[in-house]
Amino acid sequence: MEVRGPAASPPTIDGSVPAAPATRREFVLSVSAATAGLLAPRVSLAESRDATVRRGLASAPGDFLFEPGLTYLQTGSLGPTPVPVMEQVMAHWRELERNPTHYAYGAHEVAMEEVRAKVGTFVGASRDEIVLTGCTTDGMNLVASGLSLERGDHVLTTDQEHPGGRSGWEWLQRTRGVVLEDVPIPRGSDDPRPIVDAFARRLSSRTKVVMCSHVLTSTGYRMPVAEIAALAHAHGALCVVDGAQAAGGIVVDVKALGCDAYVAPGHKWMLGPKGTGFLYLSAALVDRVLPVQLQAGRAAYSASNGVRSLPSVLGLAAAIDYTLAIGRERIEREALRLARRVHEGVEALERQQRRGLRVVSAPPGAHASPLVTYELPASRPAGEWQRRLHARHGVYVKVVPANFLNGHRISTHLFNTDADVDRLLAALRTELA
Repeated sequence: MEVRGPAASPPTIDGSVPAAPATRREFVLSVSAATAGLLAPRVSLAESRDATVRRGLASAPGDFLFEPGLTYLQTGSLGPTPVPVMEQVMAHWRELERNPTHYAYGAHEVAMEEVRAKVGTFVGASRDEIVLTGCTTDGMNLVASGLSLERGDHVLTTDQEHPGGRSGWEWLQRTRGVVLEDVPIPRGSDDPRPIVDAFARRLSSRTKVVMCSHVLTSTGYRMPVAEIAALAHAHGALCVVDGAQAAGGIVVDVKALGCDAYVAPGHKWMLGPKGTGFLYLSAALVDRVLPVQLQAGRAAYSASNGVRSLPSVLGLAAAIDYTLAIGRERIEREALRLARRVHEGVEALERQQRRGLRVVSAPPGAHASPLVTYELPASRPAGEWQRRLHARHGVYVKVVPANFLNGHRISTHLFNTDADVDRLLAALRTELA
């Protein structure tokens, strides 16, 4: 008897659809091949790291495991975890598996509370104001689902938010009749006044929440959060901030920002294990934001949130230690310097080539960040160009979602160098010729 595999397979990254195995034998063989790849012996971290290569501000040579010849400018999507952090994660994991229950509900549970405290110090909050999460979207959904918003209540946001930051509020719009309104954000300006004024015009007694990004995912613009938070509070609304493109790349102080909630991942600019993150929830909101996951409190492990990846959580603390050893202010200064080099280099290409290349990020200054976005001419699809830059030049960049613009976003972090930026600019020059 023939046993067929799935009726349809998802498209591959290039859009093609692989054929499903036709018979039981073919199906078993395909699964065996895939499993063999997963179970094949892996080289150790020590064997795979090149101890002769120091990248940027990295603490030591060999701290990053990039494939040979790769220039990685994509921290805004996923940051690379340093080898010393991975080694600590693996050490925790090995310890856990020696006696899972003993460590999980003993030393590791205690250590996760220390992680909460360390995250709090990292962003200027107390331990009791920190909730550990799996990612930014996870934290934002906790806030949205935990608020008692009703039909007709307004949530004010921007037209430049990441879908993960919007999803919880869109769910409230769909299920409870909450009104979600977007404030349009202009491109390329470093003047915050039009943005603040636009929020002020739309705030009303019906506005219950103002949600915006600290750094916009689309252009890297550093938003005037403190001013927006003050406006929200003047109208009796909460201010919730998406910090996905900020925490770890720039110094974050949630008290100085004046926001009520701040969500961020551990696996982008903080360079922590994938699937980690945090939510700052002001102590004043203890009775106002009550999702089911927090009904037993904000501890890392409770009856209402259950078991999480303990080694990963403990690895987030190691990632914070790695960052602090280099210095947060030092990292921000260097990342901004490299971003300025990208900005100026692309502007120079724009003037020289006149082929429709255009920087849309704020110029260097108070509202710039380590993210720089440039727009490509309509005749040069961003996805195709991203693949060219990777395949032909070893440069990996982010394709900006088409609903924002046809372009690329560049992320510069502590492991990047002038040579990385110059390689990007040389690749663009070649492809534009």
